[in-house]
Amino acid sequence: MKRFIIAGAALLAAGLSGGTAGAQDTVKVGMLISLSGQFADTGAQILNGAKLYIKQHGDTVAGKKIELIVKDNGGINPPVAKRLAQELVTRDNVDIIAGFDLTPNALAAADVSAEAKKFMVDMNAATAVVITKSPYMVRTSMTIPQLNQTLGTWAEKNGVKKAYTMVADFGPGIDAEGAFTKGFTAAGGQVAGSVRMAVANPDFSAYVSRAKDLNPEGIFVMIPGGAMPGAFGKALAERGIDPNKTKVMGQMEITDEHALASMGDVAIGMITVAHYDYNLKNKTNQDFVKAYNAEYKRNPDFFSVGGYDGMHVIYEALKKTKGKTDGDSLIAAAKGLKWDSPRGPMSIDPETRDVIQTVYIRKVQKVDGKLVNVEIAKFDNVKSPK
Repeated sequence: MKRFIIAGAALLAAGLSGGTAGAQDTVKVGMLISLSGQFADTGAQILNGAKLYIKQHGDTVAGKKIELIVKDNGGINPPVAKRLAQELVTRDNVDIIAGFDLTPNALAAADVSAEAKKFMVDMNAATAVVITKSPYMVRTSMTIPQLNQTLGTWAEKNGVKKAYTMVADFGPGIDAEGAFTKGFTAAGGQVAGSVRMAVANPDFSAYVSRAKDLNPEGIFVMIPGGAMPGAFGKALAERGIDPNKTKVMGQMEITDEHALASMGDVAIGMITVAHYDYNLKNKTNQDFVKAYNAEYKRNPDFFSVGGYDGMHVIYEALKKTKGKTDGDSLIAAAKGLKWDSPRGPMSIDPETRDVIQTVYIRKVQKVDGKLVNVEIAKFDNVKSPK
């Protein structure tokens, strides 16, 4: 399995480490992410966010140098993720493990965190159960129920009384289906039908046809990003489903910047739920987007902000512990942290160690000739549902 280790001279060259501080004056942060394979861009965006935070805030905190050691798990591969997490702890002697773009890998590494009593920062993996697998873990991304239960409640309150659900048959899809259904039915809505699709499914035609036959007011979809949103948009167009007439709803991946480019105008009217969008108008985000573009020549996404805020938690926890790096001290310091993120006000729930944040409902519109997600509702201080 290919590995990328950014340490020592490599970090110095990148401006992320300096001097010849001894080991006792260095805090090693092991980043376990995908830098090759299908999810390589996901991992790159998380790492970019973390590196930008270090560049902006300096590579020294609580009198200690921050050193990143980055390893590539190559995609969904729990055995490799666990082995690399063990290597980070036993061979590289890291103080903190972080990253985790994918739920299966985060679950595998959580065992290592729990056994070694290492502070763990989940910067992306969003399946609800992840946070329960190590008492030394915090999450700085979001949870699937946090977003989709909110969307389900909103949908019923905004004209959708009958819905059809279409989700990819993997942990996040099943989590999303359950969360949307819970919020939607609790508010009074009816799920007229549901289907779980193969994760790598390239053809949505039959599923969209079934949805059209049932004539629901809304269709809820949860599929991975990448090529799948484009294929889904094509199926909608071919089957004559207009998102401006039938509410097509889902998690943010189906209308991210790359998905919109592949779908084109068929995406107009789609409604998604998110915790971050680079178009947010608060000053913290505008400054973040400007800096990110200057550094990486692209817009940040929700992966980027997960890495950025993850490093913020690491820095602030180290400040509170005055540089102590044992897991018990760091997790105690992280509980209850509050700050202004590019995504808005957020905090770490002291009880669950999960993220509390604003949840946004957006609708795809064409603004100045460009497809963008326009905020139509928001919910402040949303906790992950139990």
